[in-house]
Amino acid sequence: HVAGLDKGKGLYFLFVKSETRTPGGLLARPVLTSYYKSDHFKTRLYDPYNVYTSPNEAILCPDSFQSMYTQMLCGLLDRHQVLRLGVVFASGLLRAIRFLQLNWRQLAHDMETGSLNSKITDPSLRECIVKTLKPNPELAQFVRHECSKDDWEGIIVRIWPNTKYLDVIVTGAMAQYIPTLDYYSGGLPLACTMYASSECYFGLNLNPMCKPSEVSYTIMPNMAYFEFLPHEPNLDSTSFDFTHELPPKLVDLMDVEVGKEYELVITTYAGLCRYRVGDILRVTGFHNSAPQFHFIRRKNVLLSIDSDKTDEAELQTAVENASHLLREHNASVVEYTSHADTKTIPGHYVVYWELLVKDSTNSPDNDTLEQCCLAMEESLNSVYRQGRVADNSIGPLEIRVVKNGTFEELMDYAISRGASINQYKVPRCVNFTPIMELLDSRVVSAHFSPDLPHWSPERSQ
Repeated sequence: HVAGLDKGKGLYFLFVKSETRTPGGLLARPVLTSYYKSDHFKTRLYDPYNVYTSPNEAILCPDSFQSMYTQMLCGLLDRHQVLRLGVVFASGLLRAIRFLQLNWRQLAHDMETGSLNSKITDPSLRECIVKTLKPNPELAQFVRHECSKDDWEGIIVRIWPNTKYLDVIVTGAMAQYIPTLDYYSGGLPLACTMYASSECYFGLNLNPMCKPSEVSYTIMPNMAYFEFLPHEPNLDSTSFDFTHELPPKLVDLMDVEVGKEYELVITTYAGLCRYRVGDILRVTGFHNSAPQFHFIRRKNVLLSIDSDKTDEAELQTAVENASHLLREHNASVVEYTSHADTKTIPGHYVVYWELLVKDSTNSPDNDTLEQCCLAMEESLNSVYRQGRVADNSIGPLEIRVVKNGTFEELMDYAISRGASINQYKVPRCVNFTPIMELLDSRVVSAHFSPDLPHWSPERSQ
């Protein structure tokens, strides 16, 4: 689809994640970490179409700062060779741009002097980079000139002028990052090449340079045994009462119908049997006899910034646990909703609280509400906490306290747009711009988590 990719390199920000063990002692880790640590990757044959700017030592370094720093440094040193930039998820590329914003001065110093930042302490990584790092005052001056500007629009093509496209997943929840990627890249094409998970490889995008909204993945039927649970867009399949009625019958791969939505169910060579992946897909057509699907969303996911998935029940538990801290102030949470704020880099969860304060002389202070933020984070799942602690892919959770009566205004607005007053329920996650503007106009105070939540790779949590 893109000519000449064998004439240069790819700047791919690739990282390993911390491993854990199951209660039975088995090693558990994401599929990409497993691949990067394997001989399949470390001793791979030379392929002119897959030459990375990042050395293996940088990719395999478990420290996220050292890994990102050296990968960015190598990408800058090879800036004229870079033909494409890539990460797994779109959020990761924005995190790399933010990293450059924060660290370009030290990176320029390293390039100018030919000496490596003392924060790079991993022995094999340091040895690898030092061998190739030579003084380059001209490049250092160029980086300073571009990065010191207030306007970072098109920074990707300004620094890497030969970039042809960005290789990122921008379907599903990642679509929220498209406008920001367009801003930083000057509108470069966004290529979504594959559809996969740690459990199974599913399919390919046979037209990778299409618009993100038009992406369809062709299922590769040799990857697993695929079945599909019919999904009604307005009816969650988990709501079926299995004691009184049967759930929809599973549909085989060849029997899906164009235009209908399904939940993906797989039986894999590794031993998963009729495993519900949790993805909702819509059939868009066929390639020969293989169906093609548009990824709609993750099932039951309320909030997502990176690889984290937070559902409504989990958010409810987090709010309940945090609200216990309000008792000493004789206060409680009347109502709440949430939003995944991707305007910050990294993105972070925003939770809007309307409080009932019975004693105005003893209102919850800033310290209490900051501790509420941390208590919510402690209640969220280990993937979220790993993103906060180890991967730096998620920013501190924020609680925005709104004026009393705000959620009544929210209901009035919904009813004015045709919602039934008898069936109205407060949405636990909001994305609609007018609703966001209404909520933000009623904010009286904002509070951020003051510390990192507990997370350890030693065991699954």
